[in-house]
Amino acid sequence: MADSAAETQPAAPAADSPTSSRAASYAHGLLQISVPVHVTLASQRKSVQEIVELGPGSIVKFEKTCDQPLELVVGGRKFAEGEVVKVGDKFGVRIRGLVQ
Repeated sequence: MADSAAETQPAAPAADSPTSSRAASYAHGLLQISVPVHVTLASQRKSVQEIVELGPGSIVKFEKTCDQPLELVVGGRKFAEGEVVKVGDKFGVRIRGLVQ
């Protein structure tokens, strides 16, 4: 009895097989799932007392400088870093690099 890899591993489905089209359809479906995307300028912890004292005109100062990158968080995980850009009368984030 021969012990070849071809006998022990199933062949990959042909590109036009029903299994292949189901897999492609499934993958396409996964790509359509919406996930939360957050951009974090900076963060810090404050006591409840400090938060209660905030009001209109209050300024919350952060240690992060203006030239440091923003964090793009997707699904609760840091995904990329970028910088603020103006898009018409709105703002956006230009991706400077992906996080591994």
